[in-house]
Amino acid sequence: MAAPATAPKAPEGKAIRVLVVANQESVLAAQMTGRIEQIDAALGSTIRAGQVLLRFNCEAQQAQLKMANAEYYGAQRTFESKAKLQAMQSVSELEVQQAAAAAQRAKAQIELIQVQIKQCSVRAPFSGRVTKLHAKRYESVNVSQALLEVVDNGKLKVKLNVPSNWLVWLKPGAAFSINIDETGQSYAGRVVRMNGRVDTVSQSIEIEGEVVGKPVQLLPGMSGVARFAQATKP
Repeated sequence: MAAPATAPKAPEGKAIRVLVVANQESVLAAQMTGRIEQIDAALGSTIRAGQVLLRFNCEAQQAQLKMANAEYYGAQRTFESKAKLQAMQSVSELEVQQAAAAAQRAKAQIELIQVQIKQCSVRAPFSGRVTKLHAKRYESVNVSQALLEVVDNGKLKVKLNVPSNWLVWLKPGAAFSINIDETGQSYAGRVVRMNGRVDTVSQSIEIEGEVVGKPVQLLPGMSGVARFAQATKP
């Protein structure tokens, strides 16, 4: 009786270079033109989602909001007055509609300025760390100018390229070990997703894995080698 076929095996102890990357990273840019009033973040500092990292001087916008509120108050009172007069047939319906439209425009102006004021504060999009500061306090910046860079301090990912002939046995969920150069320590990892295309030149495929747990020593940008245990068909 013929022996059952087995899946091709990965070379025992085959080392594949890996790069540690953050699950999320972002360059936060200015959404307005203005002068930076305060920076509440430092290089390498830990941040939480929603935390204010930077504030602009927005005295002008606050003054505009007060003016807009005053205009809306006057427009709304005018509309209410004309609505009462219409009930007594003292003004036309057109005048009432015009007064209502003026009040709506004034309210919309308030909402617009409120949106602008929200842009005066730059908040952290997720919890993590600050990796770079591009701006300084009291500096004037333009729209879209980079202010700071942040990375997620949650689960870390690793990226690596493995031989394409490993596809016959390597699947999402496969476990591997990671030896990181900077820490000299070994960590557990597992395959999360695989590229849908093989590189025809190198005959390799890009793999994305995750580090099991949250080792505090690991930082994005570290590198090392991954080793897959010899794989056999179940």
